[in-house]
Amino acid sequence: MARARDTKGDRSREAAREAVAHAGAIPGAAAEPAARGRGSDPFSGELRRREVLPLLVLHLIAEGPTYGNQLMERIAGMTEGVLSVNPNTMYPLLRRLEQRGLIAGQWEHPERRTRRFYSITPDGREEYGRLMEEVRPFLDSVARSIDDIVRELYG
Repeated sequence: MARARDTKGDRSREAAREAVAHAGAIPGAAAEPAARGRGSDPFSGELRRREVLPLLVLHLIAEGPTYGNQLMERIAGMTEGVLSVNPNTMYPLLRRLEQRGLIAGQWEHPERRTRRFYSITPDGREEYGRLMEEVRPFLDSVARSIDDIVRELYG
């Protein structure tokens, strides 16, 4: 009997996660399946799926050469911790962006491999512009949703 309740509760929690994750979806955009087994916050998970993190990384690198830890700190500060990025997310993203030719990395001290500074490439600037246009409707939708929640709760 207890197992049946657990299964029903699991389904309810999963349905709730999916509903929250899709609440800010862009009209007409294909729905993406919820990540299973990750235990991630639906809000920040949706921000990641909508290319917000690569956009933020390209934006910050476009301001001047920077390195992975600095990017993680700036993103956490900018989003007040809502979008926290750990090294297991940041460094694979930086490697993918570098492999795609969107950023170029250079070791601060090549003989010691201390910090790797990244600069944006011309292709990266082009992708940055594309992402700026693509991500904006989603961010506007999230902002409206948050404003609606705050208005509903606090008047």
